[in-house]
Amino acid sequence: SSQQTQRRKRPGTAALQEIRRLQKSTQLLIPAAPFIRNVSSLYVDVTMSNAYSKVKEISNFMNPEITRWTAEALVALQEAAEDYLVHLFEDAMLCAIHAKRVTLSK
Repeated sequence: SSQQTQRRKRPGTAALQEIRRLQKSTQLLIPAAPFIRNVSSLYVDVTMSNAYSKVKEISNFMNPEITRWTAEALVALQEAAEDYLVHLFEDAMLCAIHAKRVTLSK
């Protein structure tokens, strides 16, 4: 029986296919749970730093553990964050191409 050998793809072909697939999709790519943890952590950090800088206004201090977020607000934040990152990497890639580089570097 003749067995057909699987052809190897050239280096970079799979990466380009994945890039095209992800560019067509509209789904969120950052997992929701870690994103929500980061949002909560950042909110607590910002709230606490503001509280320490305004010690005289202790009566107006809101407890950061009590604050709640609606699901729609978290999705909107995640969409905005991912859109920002996509444009950031797009601009970085254009800068790399302008500098006659193929990959992004520090």
